[in-house]
Amino acid sequence: MKTCAFFLNCGAFHDTMIDQSLNKGLKNGEPSSYDLLYSLTAARLKNYCHIFIKDQVLVEDLVQNAYVKLWEKRLLIKPDRSVESLLFTIIRNQCLNHIRDQKMAVESFSLDEYSWSELQHLYQIDFSGKEDKTLEEQLFEALKDAIDQLPERQNEILVKCKIEGRRQQEVADELGISLKAVEKNLAKAKNNLRQDLLVRFPELSLLILMMLS
Repeated sequence: MKTCAFFLNCGAFHDTMIDQSLNKGLKNGEPSSYDLLYSLTAARLKNYCHIFIKDQVLVEDLVQNAYVKLWEKRLLIKPDRSVESLLFTIIRNQCLNHIRDQKMAVESFSLDEYSWSELQHLYQIDFSGKEDKTLEEQLFEALKDAIDQLPERQNEILVKCKIEGRRQQEVADELGISLKAVEKNLAKAKNNLRQDLLVRFPELSLLILMMLS
Protein backbone atom coordinates (compact mmCIF):
# COMPACT_ATOMS: atom_id res chain seq x y z
CA MET A 1 0.00 0.00 0.00
CA LYS A 2 1.25 3.47 -0.86
CA THR A 3 1.49 5.91 2.03
CA CYS A 4 2.45 9.57 2.20
CA ALA A 5 4.30 11.85 4.58
CA PHE A 6 1.55 13.21 6.79
CA PHE A 7 1.72 16.75 8.16
CA LEU A 8 0.95 15.70 11.72
CA ASN A 9 3.33 13.45 13.58
CA CYS A 10 1.94 12.78 17.01
CA GLY A 11 4.15 9.82 17.77
CA ALA A 12 3.02 7.25 20.31
CA PHE A 13 3.11 7.05 24.03
CA HIS A 14 5.50 4.13 23.92
CA ASP A 15 8.27 6.44 22.70
CA THR A 16 9.01 7.10 26.36
CA MET A 17 7.98 4.52 28.91
CA ILE A 18 6.86 5.78 32.30
CA ASP A 19 8.96 3.90 34.83
CA GLN A 20 7.94 2.67 38.25
CA SER A 21 9.77 5.39 40.17
CA LEU A 22 7.88 8.09 38.29
CA ASN A 23 4.55 6.35 38.90
CA LYS A 24 5.38 6.17 42.58
CA GLY A 25 6.13 9.89 42.59
CA LEU A 26 2.86 10.60 40.80
CA LYS A 27 0.92 8.58 43.33
CA ASN A 28 2.64 10.46 46.16
CA GLY A 29 1.70 13.77 44.55
CA GLU A 30 5.27 14.94 43.98
CA PRO A 31 5.28 18.13 41.83
CA SER A 32 8.52 17.16 40.09
CA SER A 33 6.96 13.89 38.93
CA TYR A 34 3.99 15.74 37.43
CA ASP A 35 6.32 18.20 35.72
CA LEU A 36 8.22 15.30 34.18
CA LEU A 37 5.02 13.50 33.16
CA TYR A 38 3.79 16.68 31.48
CA SER A 39 7.00 17.09 29.51
CA LEU A 40 6.81 13.47 28.35
CA THR A 41 3.14 13.29 27.39
CA ALA A 42 1.57 16.74 26.89
CA ALA A 43 2.26 17.03 23.16
CA ARG A 44 0.82 13.59 22.48
CA LEU A 45 -2.24 14.22 24.63
CA LYS A 46 -2.89 17.43 22.72
CA ASN A 47 -2.71 15.62 19.38
CA TYR A 48 -5.06 12.93 20.66
CA CYS A 49 -7.47 15.56 22.01
CA HIS A 50 -7.29 17.39 18.67
CA ILE A 51 -8.92 14.37 17.01
CA PHE A 52 -12.14 15.47 18.73
CA ILE A 53 -11.64 19.20 19.35
CA LYS A 54 -10.38 21.66 16.72
CA ASP A 55 -10.23 24.71 19.02
CA GLN A 56 -6.57 24.86 20.07
CA VAL A 57 -7.28 26.99 23.14
CA LEU A 58 -9.88 24.50 24.32
CA VAL A 59 -7.46 21.64 23.65
CA GLU A 60 -4.88 23.33 25.86
CA ASP A 61 -7.45 23.77 28.63
CA LEU A 62 -8.65 20.17 28.44
CA VAL A 63 -5.13 18.79 28.55
CA GLN A 64 -4.22 20.96 31.53
CA ASN A 65 -7.37 19.82 33.27
CA ALA A 66 -6.49 16.19 32.52
CA TYR A 67 -3.36 16.48 34.63
CA VAL A 68 -5.35 18.11 37.42
CA LYS A 69 -7.81 15.22 37.33
CA LEU A 70 -4.95 12.74 37.30
CA TRP A 71 -3.60 14.36 40.46
CA GLU A 72 -7.06 14.09 42.02
CA LYS A 73 -7.14 10.39 41.10
CA ARG A 74 -3.50 9.79 42.02
CA LEU A 75 -4.35 7.13 44.60
CA LEU A 76 -5.54 4.93 41.71
CA ILE A 77 -2.04 4.94 40.19
CA LYS A 78 -0.12 1.71 40.63
CA PRO A 79 3.70 1.84 40.58
CA ASP A 80 3.94 -1.22 38.31
CA ARG A 81 1.27 -0.14 35.81
CA SER A 82 1.43 2.45 33.07
CA VAL A 83 -0.32 5.72 33.83
CA GLU A 84 -1.04 6.17 30.12
CA SER A 85 -4.37 4.34 30.22
CA LEU A 86 -5.65 6.61 32.96
CA LEU A 87 -4.56 9.72 31.05
CA PHE A 88 -6.18 8.44 27.86
CA THR A 89 -9.43 7.72 29.72
CA ILE A 90 -9.48 11.14 31.35
CA ILE A 91 -8.85 13.09 28.15
CA ARG A 92 -11.24 10.93 26.14
CA ASN A 93 -14.05 11.46 28.64
CA GLN A 94 -13.41 15.21 28.71
CA CYS A 95 -13.57 15.43 24.93
CA LEU A 96 -16.72 13.34 24.64
CA ASN A 97 -18.38 15.26 27.46
CA HIS A 98 -17.62 18.50 25.63
CA ILE A 99 -19.09 17.11 22.44
CA ARG A 100 -22.25 16.06 24.27
CA ASP A 101 -22.48 19.47 25.93
CA GLN A 102 -22.30 21.07 22.50
CA LYS A 103 -25.09 18.75 21.37
CA MET A 104 -23.02 17.38 18.51
CA ALA A 105 -24.92 14.29 17.41
CA VAL A 106 -22.75 11.43 16.26
CA GLU A 107 -24.83 11.13 13.11
CA SER A 108 -23.82 14.62 12.00
CA PHE A 109 -20.12 14.12 12.69
CA SER A 110 -18.88 13.17 9.24
CA LEU A 111 -15.30 12.66 8.18
CA ASP A 112 -16.14 14.32 4.89
CA GLU A 113 -17.02 17.48 6.83
CA TYR A 114 -14.39 17.15 9.56
CA SER A 115 -11.52 16.16 7.25
CA TRP A 116 -9.35 13.11 7.64
CA SER A 117 -6.36 15.39 8.05
CA GLU A 118 -6.94 15.22 11.80
CA LEU A 119 -6.84 11.41 11.73
CA GLN A 120 -4.28 10.63 9.05
CA HIS A 121 -1.45 10.39 11.55
CA LEU A 122 -3.14 7.42 13.24
CA TYR A 123 -2.38 5.35 10.17
CA GLN A 124 1.37 5.68 10.59
CA ILE A 125 1.72 5.27 14.36
CA ASP A 126 3.81 2.23 15.22
CA PHE A 127 2.64 0.50 18.39
CA SER A 128 4.80 -2.60 17.94
CA GLY A 129 6.86 -3.65 20.93
CA LYS A 130 4.55 -2.04 23.45
CA GLU A 131 3.04 -4.63 25.77
CA ASP A 132 0.66 -2.51 27.85
CA LYS A 133 -1.39 -0.81 25.14
CA THR A 134 -4.37 1.39 25.92
CA LEU A 135 -7.70 0.62 24.28
CA GLU A 136 -7.24 3.62 22.01
CA GLU A 137 -3.82 2.42 20.93
CA GLN A 138 -5.25 -1.03 20.23
CA LEU A 139 -8.08 0.58 18.25
CA PHE A 140 -5.77 2.71 16.12
CA GLU A 141 -3.51 -0.27 15.48
CA ALA A 142 -6.56 -2.35 14.51
CA LEU A 143 -7.74 0.46 12.21
CA LYS A 144 -4.48 0.30 10.30
CA ASP A 145 -4.74 -3.47 9.98
CA ALA A 146 -8.40 -3.27 8.95
CA ILE A 147 -7.58 -0.76 6.21
CA ASP A 148 -4.91 -3.12 4.90
CA GLN A 149 -7.46 -5.96 4.85
CA LEU A 150 -10.08 -4.11 2.80
CA PRO A 151 -10.90 -5.41 -0.69
CA GLU A 152 -8.32 -4.10 -3.16
CA ARG A 153 -10.52 -1.47 -4.82
CA GLN A 154 -11.92 -0.16 -1.53
CA ASN A 155 -8.42 -0.06 -0.07
CA GLU A 156 -7.03 1.78 -3.07
CA ILE A 157 -9.76 4.43 -3.11
CA LEU A 158 -9.80 4.92 0.67
CA VAL A 159 -6.04 5.47 0.77
CA LYS A 160 -5.99 7.83 -2.19
CA CYS A 161 -8.96 9.91 -1.04
CA LYS A 162 -8.68 9.85 2.73
CA ILE A 163 -5.13 8.97 3.66
CA GLU A 164 -3.42 10.86 0.85
CA GLY A 165 -6.09 13.58 0.90
CA ARG A 166 -6.75 13.65 -2.85
CA ARG A 167 -9.98 14.87 -4.43
CA GLN A 168 -12.52 12.21 -5.33
CA GLN A 169 -12.84 13.45 -8.92
CA GLU A 170 -9.06 13.28 -9.34
CA VAL A 171 -9.04 9.69 -8.11
CA ALA A 172 -11.94 8.80 -10.39
CA ASP A 173 -10.10 10.22 -13.40
CA GLU A 174 -6.89 8.40 -12.49
CA LEU A 175 -8.63 5.05 -12.07
CA GLY A 176 -10.88 5.53 -15.09
CA ILE A 177 -14.09 5.12 -13.11
CA SER A 178 -17.03 7.36 -12.33
CA LEU A 179 -17.22 9.72 -9.37
CA LYS A 180 -20.22 7.73 -8.18
CA ALA A 181 -18.11 4.56 -8.15
CA VAL A 182 -15.52 6.30 -5.98
CA GLU A 183 -18.20 7.48 -3.57
CA LYS A 184 -19.74 4.00 -3.45
CA ASN A 185 -16.43 2.32 -2.67
CA LEU A 186 -15.63 4.89 0.02
CA ALA A 187 -18.97 4.24 1.67
CA LYS A 188 -18.41 0.48 1.54
CA ALA A 189 -14.91 0.83 2.95
CA LYS A 190 -16.06 2.94 5.90
CA ASN A 191 -18.94 0.58 6.57
CA ASN A 192 -16.62 -2.45 6.54
CA LEU A 193 -14.19 -0.74 8.90
CA ARG A 194 -17.00 0.38 11.20
CA GLN A 195 -18.54 -3.08 11.44
CA ASP A 196 -15.18 -4.73 12.10
CA LEU A 197 -14.08 -2.29 14.80
CA LEU A 198 -17.44 -2.08 16.59
CA VAL A 199 -17.37 -5.84 17.15
CA ARG A 200 -13.81 -5.76 18.45
CA PHE A 201 -14.04 -2.55 20.50
CA PRO A 202 -17.65 -2.11 21.72
CA GLU A 203 -16.46 0.03 24.63
CA LEU A 204 -15.14 2.59 22.14
CA SER A 205 -18.25 2.61 19.98
CA LEU A 206 -18.75 6.38 20.17
CA LEU A 207 -15.19 7.08 19.07
CA ILE A 208 -15.50 4.56 16.23
CA LEU A 209 -18.78 6.07 15.02
CA MET A 210 -17.24 9.54 15.10
CA MET A 211 -14.23 8.35 13.13
CA LEU A 212 -16.18 6.38 10.55
CA SER A 213 -19.62 7.98 10.28
